[in-house]
Amino acid sequence: MLTRELQSQTLPSLHLYDKVYQALQLMNDNQVTHLPVVDGDKYIGMISEDDLLQADNDTAALETMQQSFANYSVNEEEHFLKALQLAAENGLSVVPVISGENILVGTVIYNDLLKYASDFMSLSEPGGLIVLEMENSRYSFNDISKLVETNDAQITQLNTSTDPETGITLVTIRINKPEISDIVATFQRYEYNVKYFFGEELYTNELRSNYDNLMNYLKI
Repeated sequence: MLTRELQSQTLPSLHLYDKVYQALQLMNDNQVTHLPVVDGDKYIGMISEDDLLQADNDTAALETMQQSFANYSVNEEEHFLKALQLAAENGLSVVPVISGENILVGTVIYNDLLKYASDFMSLSEPGGLIVLEMENSRYSFNDISKLVETNDAQITQLNTSTDPETGITLVTIRINKPEISDIVATFQRYEYNVKYFFGEELYTNELRSNYDNLMNYLKI
């Protein structure tokens, strides 16, 4: 999904002639801590609530604070995950979306980006999650996929992250079935380090353990 295809609530834009107190009021009304600033249709930058609160005069025009404007934005032709990455890395409550001519075409709220990411990764669909830890040199999508498929399951989402200092890679696998104990056992049999796993059996096993503990207690 491209950023121009995102459907988000309409947020106001700020102008250079707006006052500091007006910008703060708009942020408060819309429950955000950032808003884009435009000159006509042209995107100039983004101002934060923290910068506004440090202004000496709350009746000053925003044009007097241009040195505080941050130039964060994503192009409308970029994938929406780029917007999510930008927001997460810079602590942004909103992400401006611009055209190739630097025209502000929209603004996406961070919370909405998280919802899109959840839908993108099918987190609302039934399934299990397994996190493997391994040396980067050992990572092979084909090998991992084959082991999952031997258990009549499929990978619906796979993400990797590597620690640059240790070279250890975390492989997060989303699987299309919630019963994953056999898949976990298969990975362990092939000497993969299963760091975490989440599936229906986890909750079933916890309930069974709690029941057994209660029965043992009552026998005392």
